[in-house]
Amino acid sequence: MRKSLALFSFVFAVACNTAGPHFRGLPATTVTVNGSTFDVRVNGRLAEAIRTNPEYAPRFGPIRDRAGKAMQIVSGCAVKEVRGDQAQATGILDCGKGGPAPDRLKPQGEYDCLTLDSHISPATHELVLDLDCTLI
Repeated sequence: MRKSLALFSFVFAVACNTAGPHFRGLPATTVTVNGSTFDVRVNGRLAEAIRTNPEYAPRFGPIRDRAGKAMQIVSGCAVKEVRGDQAQATGILDCGKGGPAPDRLKPQGEYDCLTLDSHISPATHELVLDLDCTLI
């Protein structure tokens, strides 16, 4: 019985950060917005945000807004709509007329940032910074 419970716990923990079918194999960018940490993946005009931090009884309304902001930060595009639930959200991106989404690795402008908090992500084992940034 204990072996079954341990195996179930391990499989459940590993599945918490699994990308959806349209986003498998894509790299994730970890972003924290107002205390919610997301692994964000972008595929064309769609973005996926998987919440990786524990929160007590979150409602989707506030999480949806935070996930949309995380998608916007990573993709560089406006987010038209966010669907999903408290754990996994999918956003429809509006990157302007024609053309693909902008290269998210290119600087989109200069920012002045203040580090609010930092921690090691339990999902990716990477340093995660909680930043408050203002476009200069």
